Amino acid sequence: MSLAKLTSLSTQTLSLLLERQRLQTLSSTSTHNAKLGQITRNLNQLRNGILELEKNEGGRTEAVRLLRSQYERMRGMLGEDAAGVESLQDDPSPFPSPAPAAPRSPSPRNDSVKVTQFAPYTDDPEGGPPNRYQDEEPQVILQTQRRLIDDQDAQLDVLSSSINRQHHLSLQINSELDSHVGLLEELDTDLDRTEGRLNGARRSLDRVAKGAKENSSTVIIAILILVLLLLIIVFKT
Repeated sequence: MSLAKLTSLSTQTLSLLLERQRLQTLSSTSTHNAKLGQITRNLNQLRNGILELEKNEGGRTEAVRLLRSQYERMRGMLGEDAAGVESLQDDPSPFPSPAPAAPRSPSPRNDSVKVTQFAPYTDDPEGGPPNRYQDEEPQVILQTQRRLIDDQDAQLDVLSSSINRQHHLSLQINSELDSHVGLLEELDTDLDRTEGRLNGARRSLDRVAKGAKENSSTVIIAILILVLLLLIIVFKT
C-alpha cells in the first residue's frame, strides 16, 4: 500500500475515532459499537500497510515513524477496546533506522585569496578631489562665474517666457469659457420665454375645448342654420 493511501486511511480512522468519542458522550452504545468494528479493521489494515511500507523502503524512514506514532495514538484512543488491535511496538523493524548525516566540516580557509581592504571615509577636505579653480587667476575665475550666471539668466528668461505664454493661454481659455457661459444663459432665457408662450397657448386651447364641450348643442344648431341658409340661397338662384 502506498504512503498516500496509508495517510488517507489514517485520517479516515482518526475521524471515526473522534466520532466514536462524541457518541460515547451521548451514551449511544449501539452506534459506537458498530463504529468499533470498522475502526478495528482500519487499524489492522493500517498496521499491515505500515509494515509493508517499511519493508519496501528498507527501514524506518521519517514517514514510517510518523505513521507508527499516529497508529499508536489512535490505538490508545480505543482504551479497553484495543484488545483486538496489535501494537507496533512489539514488532521491531528488521531494518535499522537510517543514521543521521554527519555534520559537514568547515572547508579550509584559503589564505591565498586576498581580501580587498577599503579605506575608511574621511571628511578631511585635503583628501577630497582637488579644486579645479585653485590654479587659475582670480580674473579668469570671475569671468567663468559671470558666464555661468549669464547662462542661468538666459535659462530663466526662457522659463519666464514659457510661463507668460501659459498665462496668456489660460486667460484666453477663461474668456472663451465666460462667453460660452453667457450664450448658455441667453439660451436658458429663450427657453423660459418659449415655455411661457407654450403654456399660454395650451391654456387658450383648454378654454376653447372646454367651451366647445359645454356649448356643443348650440354650435351644432348654428352650423345647421348656416347650412340651411346656404341651401336656400342656392335653390333660389
